Amino acid sequence: MSAKAGAARPLYGCMGLGGDWNAEDYGSAEVTHAEAAVEAALEIGITTFDHADIYRRGKSEAVFGELLGRNPSLRGQIEIQTKCGIRLADAHRAGMYDLRGNHIRTSVEESLTRLRTDVIDTLLLHRPDPLADPSEIAETLTSLHSQGMVRQFGVSNMDAPQIALLQSHLELPLVVNQLEMSLHRRDWLELGVLVNTTHATEVGFPNGTLEHCRMHGIRLQAWASLAQGKYSGLQSTTAEHETAQLVEKLAESKGTTPETILLWWLQRHPARIEPVIGSARPDRIRSCRDAVERAPELSHEEWYELWITARGAPLP
Repeated sequence: MSAKAGAARPLYGCMGLGGDWNAEDYGSAEVTHAEAAVEAALEIGITTFDHADIYRRGKSEAVFGELLGRNPSLRGQIEIQTKCGIRLADAHRAGMYDLRGNHIRTSVEESLTRLRTDVIDTLLLHRPDPLADPSEIAETLTSLHSQGMVRQFGVSNMDAPQIALLQSHLELPLVVNQLEMSLHRRDWLELGVLVNTTHATEVGFPNGTLEHCRMHGIRLQAWASLAQGKYSGLQSTTAEHETAQLVEKLAESKGTTPETILLWWLQRHPARIEPVIGSARPDRIRSCRDAVERAPELSHEEWYELWITARGAPLP
């Protein structure tokens, strides 16, 4: 079965590329490692690559740029998404968020240099900056777009009111919100069914964010979509062990992999969630092939069984 037209397609998250999170430069081994991961992603049909200026302190973008330098024709076959707005801690200051116009512009210019490209397809604002002036952000984004440096914009880890406030100052549409979502991180889902229960206050996901994005055509992307291995070898609780067994059983019955089942569970949701595959292991990337090539093959009942098993308790 081929994937449905317009179905939510996975993208590849490049945070694992470039070596360690230290200030040391990368070498040929890191480039070779990145090349193997990117080739695996391309092999299974992924065409969007997700970055951030801070990943491996810029080395993730830089090694990807090395690959584009070796194969310039690749740029026309893919879309590049990156993020800005987080400043890592250093010897002089603590880590902070910075969505001032000058910082956004400088981050974009540096990302373009590292990535060896003249345009970013989608720029996401990585985290909300409480001191940010939305009109200043909008002015900067509009300028970057008019200069041909960025094609479109989105956000990451923001709630509905934050998105709405920024959009009220920006004529260009915000097209993406990237959030942590998985079978393990389910608060985005739990919130919707715990309304009018005593457990509603235990859920930290911001109310109305999913619905706002759906109403306004903002695509939802799920980082950590494979649940960071909790259902594929890193189980620690009874619910995680039982869920891993169920995932394996469903994968066997459908002729696919456990990784695909986890991604299908997200893709099956009507919000059309786009999973970000963050593994740097080529074998695990390839194990996600069916999430690209096949429409989700989970029934209504199977989708709920996964959810209920993972939560370790019946629905209210």
